Order: sequence, then structure tokens, then C-alpha cells
Amino acid sequence: MRRLRLRRPHLPRTRTGQRRLVQAVMLGCVVALLPATWMYVVTGDRLRTTADVPRTDVAVVFGAGLWDGEPSPYLAHRLDAAAELYREGRIKVVLVTGDNSREEYDEPDAMRTYLTRQGVPDARIVSDYAGFDTWDSCVRAKKIFGVDRAVLISQGFHIRRAVALCQEAGVLSYGVGVTDVHDATWYYGGVRELLAAGKAALDAVFEPDPRFLGPKEPGVARALAAER
Repeated sequence: MRRLRLRRPHLPRTRTGQRRLVQAVMLGCVVALLPATWMYVVTGDRLRTTADVPRTDVAVVFGAGLWDGEPSPYLAHRLDAAAELYREGRIKVVLVTGDNSREEYDEPDAMRTYLTRQGVPDARIVSDYAGFDTWDSCVRAKKIFGVDRAVLISQGFHIRRAVALCQEAGVLSYGVGVTDVHDATWYYGGVRELLAAGKAALDAVFEPDPRFLGPKEPGVARALAAER
């Protein structure tokens, strides 16, 4: 029986070939980092803390997974920040946006229940059941719920992408990045963001419609009117 021999890749032997290889690798690195650089540029002055974020009518909290029907620890931290902003009078309404693509998985309702336990009145919470990704949530906040200005709440590794995309969708945004223990999930999220930045840049350029758009919903306007 013949043994299959794997061919080793041949590196260029000439200086010219080696120089071109290095230049190609450097160009690839630059292209790969361009989306992340774009996000840092457009969000440079838009990140705040819960203590200094401008008073804004609406906060948007992005879904981050459920554990046995309850918000994951990361999602709970986002919701805690929203509840804190509400108690301090910095926001009036919370728009919770997440995945409800199947009957047994309902992020927005779990987020609503958690917020009410934290003292946010149910009438001040509006649910977006078709926030399947960050771009969809931002576009729907603008086109479906009529949000023109918002505080966005997420983890630090995700907040720049959220702000950049909502700005592109027409929502004047400030971002609050909640702090978390730098565990394996945190590092995974940071690495994932490098890949997600490419999709974000494409979304910003081509502005695709969300997976589900649907009719306009008056939930945010009603909640603000009731607050007054």
C-alpha cells in the first residue's frame, strides 16, 4: 500500500517573491482590520457609563441568550443596567429586542419579566420579538418602533458594533457597555466581534432589510405618552 505524502507548501525562494508574500499578508491583515477600525472611528465619542449617559427617552437592550428560560448572566447584567437607568430617571422606556423565532424560545418576554422584578413598570417596557441580530434590531427600532434617539445597552465587546449599526440605521445612539468578569465567554465574544465587524460593515454599506420587518408598532409612542 502506498503512503500518501502531503506536499509542503513552497515558500518563495527569491527576495522579490518573499517581499511580495509579506506584502500580501500585510494587505490581508489591513483589510481584515478595516471594519473594526471603522467601528472605533464612528463610535469614538458615543460610549458612556450609567453615571454619565445623557438623559434619553428610550433605552434598547439587546438579547444575549436564555438559560432554562431565564436571561443568561450576560443578558441579566444588561437588564440590570437598564433598570438602574430607569430608577435614576435617565430613561423613560425600555425596548427589549431579541429572538422569538420559535415558540419555546422567547427572549423578549424573559427580559420583560426580569425587568419588572427589578422594579421597571410593565407599561414602560416594549418588546421587539424579531430582533434576530444587531442590524435587525437597529433597523426595527427606527422603522417599526419610531425610535430616533436611544441609549444602547450591551457588553463592552459588542457595544461599539451596536452603536455603529444603529447610527447607520438612523438612530442617534449612545452606548453603555456593562462590565463583566473576563471569563472564557467574554474572550470568545471579543474574538467573535472581529468576525462580526465584517458583516456589520456590509450591513452598513448595503442596508439589507431585516429578516422580518412587518407593520409599524406604536408601543414606544404609547409608553412615552402614558409616562407623561
